[in-house]
Amino acid sequence: MNVPRLVIAAPSSGAGKTTVATGLIAALAARGLAVSPHKVGPDYIDPGYHALAAGRPGRNLDAFMCGPERIAPLFLHGAAGADVAVVEGVMGLFDGASGRGELASTAHVAKLLRAPVVLVVDGSSQSRSVAALVHGFASWDPQVRLAGVILNRVASDRHEHLLREALEEGSGVPVLGALRRSAAVATPSRHLGLIPAVERSAEALRAVADMGALVAASVDLDALLELARTAPELDAEPWDPAAEVAPVAGVGGSDGSLGGRPRIAVAGGAAFSFSYAENAELLGAAGAEVVPFDPLHASALPAGTAGLVIGGGFPELYVRELSGNAALRDAIAAFAAAGGPIAAECAGLLYLGRELDGLPMCGVLDTSARMTERLTLGYREAVALHDSPLAPAGSRVRGHEFHRTVCEPGAGDHPAWGWRLPTGPRTEGFAAGNVHASYLHLHWAGAPALAVSFAAAAAEFSAGRRDSAG
Repeated sequence: MNVPRLVIAAPSSGAGKTTVATGLIAALAARGLAVSPHKVGPDYIDPGYHALAAGRPGRNLDAFMCGPERIAPLFLHGAAGADVAVVEGVMGLFDGASGRGELASTAHVAKLLRAPVVLVVDGSSQSRSVAALVHGFASWDPQVRLAGVILNRVASDRHEHLLREALEEGSGVPVLGALRRSAAVATPSRHLGLIPAVERSAEALRAVADMGALVAASVDLDALLELARTAPELDAEPWDPAAEVAPVAGVGGSDGSLGGRPRIAVAGGAAFSFSYAENAELLGAAGAEVVPFDPLHASALPAGTAGLVIGGGFPELYVRELSGNAALRDAIAAFAAAGGPIAAECAGLLYLGRELDGLPMCGVLDTSARMTERLTLGYREAVALHDSPLAPAGSRVRGHEFHRTVCEPGAGDHPAWGWRLPTGPRTEGFAAGNVHASYLHLHWAGAPALAVSFAAAAAEFSAGRRDSAG
């Protein structure tokens, strides 16, 4: 199986990768092509813009959390049926997991995908020096095929001429486009990066359309497509969630919680917009029925809920609305008290606590959360310290922490995870009753047993509730 593909990289963060990648996806989709969008690393926000541009889910390719061996299969799974794939990089081209060499860098993923790389270079405040910059990136790792440059934030025709002239003379890498500075395509940011597309609705659609128009007018789309088609066939089979997990014993049929597939409610909407599509696909393969709901608007859990997943997002920005929805908070507390399995990460952890920034939350966990100025960020290798519906004690996972809130206390009597930092060992999160809650974001494709464990817990709870009713 071969999919034409490009990796959009940059020398550093802030150069304009997201503008170029999203605009390229939108411009190619406007030509009638089926475009598969991907993002290197753990980022949830950029794939939301990619999805708007492509009309299909944005997929993450994280070699740390999922393992290098799964990158090509996950790519082929996400790109099934696509005419071309666009992969947006993370940070600078060669920046990966701290202290682990190239692992999880854009360069690493580009090599695993055997994909040509297009470097987005911020042309502001430089002219001939751009050639030295590009030459250095092109020659650093011969296994990375740096095949083109797109100049960004170009000030004028004269500025563009100087940049192109320098690159033609000194880099040997062709210029495939030049974007002028444009306020129309700017995506607003806040404490954890760009504002998610789900929160901006019509504004996000307009921004994506503007990015697409800018890229269509500023880059050589035909040359980029030709470059994408030079990517060789990958020696891999598409990732298949059904091959990763087996349906939980005793699960079958299609009648929700009443005798067949356990119904697992998954929080979404503006407050809980962080999720990986593969997590839900794995739950489905394990025999569950996945039902999304929005805690900002739902007054109750979906009927027949036998398991609850509350992922990441920005509850701190919707704390008044979440707190004001007392009916749903009470329903979640009652579900937990009845032994219903709950898996919560980051935003979900905050929502399950007593309060967030002084306002009442669900009260399932004996902890309170507040916003701080300090950013906690980084990959983690964790071990489950206690049994939970998500992972039995001793399970090992790789995840990612990214938050500016703090919980007090940060761990219960039965912590969810333990890991080691340069400052020493740390315990974190809560594994109490049938609840697992932690700051750690997990990509379940890297640990498919998580989906099996949680689906089994939901099936057991559903069966117990059915027996009680009988």
